[in-house]
Amino acid sequence: MSVPRIGFVSLGCPKNLVDSERILTQLRIEGYEVVPSYDDADLVIVNTCGFIDSAVQESLEAVGEALSENGKVIVTGCLGAKEDQIREVHPKVLEITGPHSYEQVLNHVHQYVPKPDFNPFVSLVPEQGVKLTPKHYAYLKISEGCNHKCTFCIIPSMRGGLDSRPIGEVLSEARRLVDAGVKELLVISQDTSAYGVDVKHKTGFADGMPVKTHMQTLCEELGKMGVWVRLHYVYPYPHVDDLIPLMRDGKLLPYLDIPLQHASPRILKLMKRPGAVERTLERIRSWREICPEITIRSTFIVGFPGETEEDFQLLLDFIEQAELDRVGCFTYSPVEGARANELPDPVPEEIKQERFDRFMALQQAISTRKLALKVGKTLEVLIDEVDEEGAIGRSSADAPEIDGLVYLNGETSLKPGDKVMVNIQHADEYDLWGELA
Repeated sequence: MSVPRIGFVSLGCPKNLVDSERILTQLRIEGYEVVPSYDDADLVIVNTCGFIDSAVQESLEAVGEALSENGKVIVTGCLGAKEDQIREVHPKVLEITGPHSYEQVLNHVHQYVPKPDFNPFVSLVPEQGVKLTPKHYAYLKISEGCNHKCTFCIIPSMRGGLDSRPIGEVLSEARRLVDAGVKELLVISQDTSAYGVDVKHKTGFADGMPVKTHMQTLCEELGKMGVWVRLHYVYPYPHVDDLIPLMRDGKLLPYLDIPLQHASPRILKLMKRPGAVERTLERIRSWREICPEITIRSTFIVGFPGETEEDFQLLLDFIEQAELDRVGCFTYSPVEGARANELPDPVPEEIKQERFDRFMALQQAISTRKLALKVGKTLEVLIDEVDEEGAIGRSSADAPEIDGLVYLNGETSLKPGDKVMVNIQHADEYDLWGELA
């Protein structure tokens, strides 16, 4: 009897990746074979992104390609929340579901490609599920949705309000991942520091012990697992200060990903973001006093509607003062359904680009200066890949895919997942080079 085959395409952010992993895990558990190509699949699932217009376009193109190559397509993910938009372009799509609709997706699969009666592969499915990331790191999603009303964002309208996963479930998943060989857990959600707010931080249970559904408790418990724990998308609530001692003491990686978005109080108000920039600078100084090794990553938007040269200069001033370690920058892109689109005084594209270039040039200089200080130091590095030229890894300051790398030229005997001590010998604006200590 032939095993039914499901093709799978996953687009978008790490949070979408987690949704994909859950669907894939269940498909494999039920005995389906997951294949990377369209032509020999009985059905194709496309997990879409719909956050900005370019992502919408990419998702629609992926759906179109799957339809032309295979013909039987189910669409899920963020763009799935806009069914009419998909049907208008691709009326032949079989079914459409929104984000985190794992059960609905599987029900649709069963409808078009019935479950195999006999499943000899159950015992081959690893207990932690199927990962789309390398075996040595994994994303740990702790909640869905968001309670903020940022004017440039449509995530609450797509994914709903904050919905924290039970803490026992999160810790159980983390333990399974660590037992399966994962060396780094990347904690993600739309608003990681709000974890548990929606359930009033109620007490849950992990391994029969009572644990509070709270970010601090979660981090303390994850810190006992003996692996790197990296925090992403941390909104700067006051209680984030309490996590810094855990970083100093080696329980969490000394790394904070805090999307600050801007530094002009006027623009922050238009964005509906917290606007106390002086307070933010004070806290950054305080965090560095408590934990001098801390790496602070942030993202910013330039060219937001109404942004003047004066507002932009305030942002540049902030960047110089804060000396953030890792920075991402985006030019404002109108997202269908976002309230910011209605704001007056849109910034012309050429000015947006010119500000982006100035912003990145300044940050590049800061990054170059800060990385130069690491030359001569010895850092712990997690190896991600090895080829004929050597090994490539990351230090505690580097999240996968978005931050810098550490190159060990000539080290071909290492394996992905190895943790090694490296003497840093050279740095440029983003990356480091070194040799084994």
